[in-house]
Amino acid sequence: MLSHEDNVRLTRVSRGTPMGELMRRYWQPILLVGEIAESDGAPVRVRLLGEDLIAYRDTSGRVGLLDAYCPHRRAPMFYGRNEECGLRCVYHGWKFDADGNCVDLPTEPATSNMKNHIKISAYPTHESGGLVWAYLGPRDMMPEPPNYEWMRAPETHRH
Repeated sequence: MLSHEDNVRLTRVSRGTPMGELMRRYWQPILLVGEIAESDGAPVRVRLLGEDLIAYRDTSGRVGLLDAYCPHRRAPMFYGRNEECGLRCVYHGWKFDADGNCVDLPTEPATSNMKNHIKISAYPTHESGGLVWAYLGPRDMMPEPPNYEWMRAPETHRH
């Protein structure tokens, strides 16, 4: 039987825990592709390894996975507008791309470089096997995306 300490060590998966840090080193399935099929469609809430996140498919078809809350005033990004390759916070209009870069600050003059210093947490995603996968670990340790046998198209056999 596991001790209480061992049980906690094996079951806690939030950031900074031993199991959480281990699980972040692997690609994790987060959604069925059909759940986020529409470009510029509504954002989708995702809870993964103790983190609240928002997934969306941008104008170009890329799936973004961002922190669930805007870094400005912690407004929920779930209510954001998915438009023109970014997710715009409805509170003050800050817009973020799938890499977490702030690409628009409507309250700043066009000459301002303030947006170049603002980021939201963002994670790499990959689509295969009808699933959207996410990697939450250190970028320099990111493995190749999953390529399991069941994800590959059936081979055609020549006779």
